Amino acid sequence: MSYTVDFKEVSRVGLESSPVVEALAGLRANESRYFKNKYDHDFTVTPASEAPETLEWVNRILAEERNLTIASRPLEVTSFEVDGIKMAYVFYESGLSINVMYTLEDGGKRAVGFKLSQGMEVPEELAGTFKFARQKSKLAGEIRGSYFVIKGQY
Repeated sequence: MSYTVDFKEVSRVGLESSPVVEALAGLRANESRYFKNKYDHDFTVTPASEAPETLEWVNRILAEERNLTIASRPLEVTSFEVDGIKMAYVFYESGLSINVMYTLEDGGKRAVGFKLSQGMEVPEELAGTFKFARQKSKLAGEIRGSYFVIKGQY
């Protein structure tokens, strides 16, 4: 069942099994606020088991671009298009959030972003490969993030 993320009243719905549930819920709400304010888009998530095509697309990009497989269980996903950009998000039980920004027009920006919820360790599969910058968020506390540019066509 889909859930529209409310960034005014942060909810743990769908994320209850995460050991950093409060921080992950705040991170998800932070993303919701960004898309509402920038694009007037309602950020709606679905259990990962109900949208396997989104999870498969993100996993394919991770595997083909960087030979990455995320060990944590995916909890929720979302996929949508705003201003000619296809966006996809996966929220993992560990507190990791992965997003794919894929401009549909050739020559546009295409990247994969990683965000770590406050209180979680850097996942083993990302450690040593990526450096994480810190940012403060009223909703999520401290978020650590990194990214890489997508080179292939997906």
